[in-house]
Amino acid sequence: MSLLLLTLFAYLLGSIPFGLLLTRAAGLGDIRTIGSGNIGATNVLRTGRKGLAAATLVLDGFKGVLAVFLARHSGDPAPLCAGFAVFCGHLFPVWLGFRGGKGVATGLGVLLAAAFPVGLIACAAWVAAAFLLRMSSAAALTAFAVAPLAALGLGHARVAVLALLIAALVYWKHGANIARLRTGTEPRIGSRG
Repeated sequence: MSLLLLTLFAYLLGSIPFGLLLTRAAGLGDIRTIGSGNIGATNVLRTGRKGLAAATLVLDGFKGVLAVFLARHSGDPAPLCAGFAVFCGHLFPVWLGFRGGKGVATGLGVLLAAAFPVGLIACAAWVAAAFLLRMSSAAALTAFAVAPLAALGLGHARVAVLALLIAALVYWKHGANIARLRTGTEPRIGSRG
């Protein structure tokens, strides 16, 4: 499979809006009309359906893992290109007018598959920040600030570049959250606001 086709496949895989599909299948309507309007696991949690939120988290993360693993047989730089493409697919899905999620679960999945220790450190940073601050956005921002540094520290220079690109987009997608964090109005994990 050529690099171009592999990248396109990864993008289309990333474009699958699991949060939207699962909430519709559960009879909850369009998740984009609930809470923050996002299609990710945090917003699905605002429906009160923890199982659906967990399934969204796992499936969105799995997209990232799968894209990188499928590209491994093609050699460098295919896994990193596929990882970035699947992440961009989640952020800008063709099926939803290029308005997707914030990429946290998919981005973490990409990092876990691209360099497992780096992904593990990022996930641990997310869990620690979520436990301490009880805010999903703050946890995401912490995880993706740590990821490029962890990649550099562990000698994964190419993964560090990928992690930096992912982090930049995660921060951009969290612009409104950052503004609310500054004013102290960001909702806590599990809140319906």
